[in-house]
Amino acid sequence: MSYQKVPQDPYPPPALGAMGRGLSVQQQGCSRKQQIGALGLVITTFFLTRVLEQSLSNSSFKLSPSDGYMKTHLNMKIYVYDEKEIEGLKLLLYGRDGKISTDSCLKGQWGTQVKIHKLLLQSRFRTREKQKAHFFFVPSYVKCVRMMGGLSDKEINQTYVKVLSQMPYFRLSGGRDHIFVFPSGAGAHLFKSWATYLNRSIILTPEGDRTDKRDTSAFNTWKDIIIPGNVDDGMTSSSSRLVKPLPLSKRKYLANFLGRAQGKAGRLRLIQLANQFPDKLESPELKFSGPDKLGKIDYFQHLRNAKFCLAPRGESSWTLRFYESFFVECVPVILSDQVELPFQNVIDYTLISIKWPSSRIDTGLLEYLESIPDKDIEEMIAQGRLVRCLWIYAPESEACSAFNGIMWELQKRVRQFHQSSETFWLHNRTIVNRNLEGFTNWKLPIPLP
Repeated sequence: MSYQKVPQDPYPPPALGAMGRGLSVQQQGCSRKQQIGALGLVITTFFLTRVLEQSLSNSSFKLSPSDGYMKTHLNMKIYVYDEKEIEGLKLLLYGRDGKISTDSCLKGQWGTQVKIHKLLLQSRFRTREKQKAHFFFVPSYVKCVRMMGGLSDKEINQTYVKVLSQMPYFRLSGGRDHIFVFPSGAGAHLFKSWATYLNRSIILTPEGDRTDKRDTSAFNTWKDIIIPGNVDDGMTSSSSRLVKPLPLSKRKYLANFLGRAQGKAGRLRLIQLANQFPDKLESPELKFSGPDKLGKIDYFQHLRNAKFCLAPRGESSWTLRFYESFFVECVPVILSDQVELPFQNVIDYTLISIKWPSSRIDTGLLEYLESIPDKDIEEMIAQGRLVRCLWIYAPESEACSAFNGIMWELQKRVRQFHQSSETFWLHNRTIVNRNLEGFTNWKLPIPLP
């Protein structure tokens, strides 16, 4: 049997590390005892250094997000696919007619799909060489495109499959190093076949649970990353904020709920409580069209007029109101049992928020909130000021931002090696497929799982 000749793998061999250098003492004529001692010293030093670095990194992170903690150990590279290099990618960005503008997709709570893309294009972590990338970012404004009628659900599904079939590196890793943003409560379910194609990929989403309407949740806590929702830029700018917080003594209400009922039990109970205790709980009827439409400034003026901002579950477990509350400085009260919050490994949410069982939305909730001293509320608000920079999609030059938080989370997911059920390798480190064809010779379209 004769084997076809395959090209060398494009990846360079790994650099010789500390442990490898330690093994070279054999070449210096050292005794066996000295060799073992040197190797032991190298191994001990290696692990102690790693533990110390991790300890220092974690402790500085918890001290204050504004200290620039996240920049210390970030050394990954991310390749961003260009809309011109992959056929069909433009459809996921601008719709079938190409008429959906980027500016229109920047607005509203789903603007993260645009902001993360734009920030990566300007990032120091970006590389234009695929063979040097630790991750591959697939840009898509599919939530916006769908909402504006640019693509149907069927077209979205077909386009994603077409796009993925033109990505050899997606095939190489089984999608494990590819990043996708799904910025709404639907999560990855916007791509109907996500479970087949993206079940190993990294998904950035504010939504950690959709089991109320789906058989399974698309979020996997071991690979995916919860990201903050997109708070209006007019509220995240400290110099020219649309609405400024009120002193606690000047706030009219104990708590508020600004949202529609949507037929959800928790929200309906809050509206009933507001009707029962109108002097304590504000819950105005929100109108988004017509002469009584609630404007942006009016909305935030209502939100700032209470000590506590109630954030119940809606169509999904996450709500933008949780993030907005930090910029009017009311303490968020989470009334969504399955909610997942961002950066949980570094933020102690008991210091900045309250989570109350959604099954106990009754007068007991108001009585509990009323019992909390103002000095405790002020302390929670002060703690919230320290971390709210993590909700802002600012440039990476800002020491504390949502973007840097996401980069820090991605750094922990860097792998030295990726494999899939359809990739194989030979003794000379050449990556091949089932036909023993070298990676550089794989032909498009690439077969998908």
